[in-house]
Amino acid sequence: TAGSALSFVPDLNSAWMPMITFLVYISLNWWATWYPGAEPGGGGYIAQRMFCAKDEKHSLLATLWFNIAHYAVRPWPWVLAALAAVVLYQHDPGFQKDPETGYIRVMIDYLPAWLRGTMVAAFAAAFMSTVGTQLNWGASYLVNDFYRRFVRTDQSDRHYVRVSQLATVLLTVISAVITRYMDSIAAAWQLLIVTGAGTGTVLILRWYWWRINAWSEVSAMATAFVVSVWLQTVIGWSSADPRGFASIMLVTVAITTAVWLAVTLLTPAEPEAHLVAFYRRVRPSAALWKPIARLAPEVPPARELKYNFLDWLAGCAMIYGALFGTGKIILKDYGTGVILLAVALAAGWYIYRDLNRRGWKSVVE
Repeated sequence: TAGSALSFVPDLNSAWMPMITFLVYISLNWWATWYPGAEPGGGGYIAQRMFCAKDEKHSLLATLWFNIAHYAVRPWPWVLAALAAVVLYQHDPGFQKDPETGYIRVMIDYLPAWLRGTMVAAFAAAFMSTVGTQLNWGASYLVNDFYRRFVRTDQSDRHYVRVSQLATVLLTVISAVITRYMDSIAAAWQLLIVTGAGTGTVLILRWYWWRINAWSEVSAMATAFVVSVWLQTVIGWSSADPRGFASIMLVTVAITTAVWLAVTLLTPAEPEAHLVAFYRRVRPSAALWKPIARLAPEVPPARELKYNFLDWLAGCAMIYGALFGTGKIILKDYGTGVILLAVALAAGWYIYRDLNRRGWKSVVE
């Protein structure tokens, strides 16, 4: 129904979103798994964006703006197109069989010819840009982080360039083979999420606990991949099935977390000099860095975990308020929309005031 389609909480008796799946989405996905561009604890995408900023203040404001634009503004054109497709094609057997065609159907049936051409060109450009980025990124990891460090350490730059070209071809072939087994776009990102389930905790805690080392991350990534693939190929759970997806997430997160914690405690910590240098530069919360903090007494211990937590809560309120407030305004529920947008503005003002009080430079150091 239209009401359930626009509701924040879906019908939890429906086949596509049972209660266990909904609970996994709202309580587990956002912190427990790795996803490109939304990595818990930060990642390469976020770091590159911050490094391009003029200073610390601009990097923080740019990150806040990205989250508003990415999560609260950009989805609404997609949502409106999806709602239009539901209304226009709800009785179409082809749409009922494959709802993912709704966006394309709206584009073909309602865009003028010149704009359809522009859309196709935009899709092609976005696709090629993404593929090119991922292939270059993957080849860089294989060559610089593996081949050059552990296989052939003393070769010329020409040699490594040739190896990177071969790695790019190899990744292209592997990607094409995997694509043959993808039935839908949703299946692709669901597979990506479950293969990274459980890595989020180590990516977050590496900033807060001095004992986490490289083996913690390696073991988390390897375990998540192996367990999720085993559950799908041997046990028979499917990430495309809502209940199967939730079950894979819960089991993979539990096993991965247990493994990386055990590996962390059984392997040596990073070199002491490296940890001290990191502590002096980053100044993490002193709560779980006490052994290292004692080696750098000249660094004032950071005890602002409470304020960081409050800023995080305010950030969530800001994003959700802006997201649903914008939607309410678009769908003509002006009263609720204005209230939600006011909550978002108040939360944003609180974050700005708190960061301004603490000093923008000290927040990131």
